[in-house]
Amino acid sequence: MSRVVAVFGSSRIGPDHPDVAHAERLGHLLAEAGWTVATGGHGGAMEAVSRGARDGGAHVVGVTLPGPQGRRANEWVHEERPADDLFARLRMLLDADAWIAVAGGVGTLAEIAVAWNLMQNRHVARRPLIVVGSAWDAVIVALGDHLVVDADDLAMVTVVADVESAVAALG
Repeated sequence: MSRVVAVFGSSRIGPDHPDVAHAERLGHLLAEAGWTVATGGHGGAMEAVSRGARDGGAHVVGVTLPGPQGRRANEWVHEERPADDLFARLRMLLDADAWIAVAGGVGTLAEIAVAWNLMQNRHVARRPLIVVGSAWDAVIVALGDHLVVDADDLAMVTVVADVESAVAALG
């Protein structure tokens, strides 16, 4: 069975947002590296990753939440796994072999924080948790500077500048 990487990112960025192209490139690179790609399955960065992954030949899983007007998975998803609520969705996404975060907001931050905390408390085995870009770098630095986070905790998160480095960090 192929390894699964869950990619976290905002559904709120539009098709003209500069990070959409990066997200699509990430999906394609993950496909080339042989990963199954799981996302939240909806629009924005999740759709861009899904599109790139599917175009690259990967199996794409969308872990979706019900929403207004019967919101469904984006057209690039091969397999939709509907979750009853946010916590069920997190459990499904966090079951992946690795996690990568691209452009996002509060929801993406929550996904990163839960993954990180599960490793910190040894509820899951340590695995790659990679955040892409200077925005996430600033967030991780701020958490280290202002919260009770030690060097071992910080070492659980790999901050990279671009999607090529994210895929390389998966090993």
